[in-house]
Amino acid sequence: MTLLSVFSLAIALFILASTPGPGVFATISRSLASGFVVSLAVIAGIVTGDIIFLLFAITGMSVIAQVMGDFFVVVKIIGGIYLIFLGVKIWISNPGSAQAVNEKKGLKYGNYLSGLGITLSNPKVILFYCGFLPTFMDLPSLGRLDICMVTMTVLIVLSSVLIFYAYLANRARVFFSSKQSVRYLNKAAGSVMIATGIVIASKS
Repeated sequence: MTLLSVFSLAIALFILASTPGPGVFATISRSLASGFVVSLAVIAGIVTGDIIFLLFAITGMSVIAQVMGDFFVVVKIIGGIYLIFLGVKIWISNPGSAQAVNEKKGLKYGNYLSGLGITLSNPKVILFYCGFLPTFMDLPSLGRLDICMVTMTVLIVLSSVLIFYAYLANRARVFFSSKQSVRYLNKAAGSVMIATGIVIASKS
């Protein structure tokens, strides 16, 4: 595996991660609503899903991964409903200080599982790893070191892009310090999360 291949993969992943989609919207709205640390759990779930599909593609299980896309319709619906629930909860929550976000919420499994569900039910991700990636990288010939390099590239690029989105969203939240501003911010974040949940749950 050459450095050019790694660089090409990094560029492709950057474009994939930067393109607005369910993962980006969920990350931004969670960071806006609950803070940067909480959004890290969502990001961890999203990246885990990507690595799962990457390993499927590398081990020649693309067909199974594509079939799983159909089975994960249920996961997609559950994930969408959960995001809607979070959005409603954020919408009706009492405004507090933006700096007083309870960062322990980031340890809850719900945020991680919602991020994982978003990726596992995202046709764009399935197409990228099981359709596009094999066209410019000889996956069956990858050795253990190559697999580690590819996995680390996915981990670093996706995490960096999503963390950057989350950081910007969190800074926007901190900027609004008054209760009235936080109330508007919560309603905006809740609306985005509800809309994202509806799209995820209803998109075929």
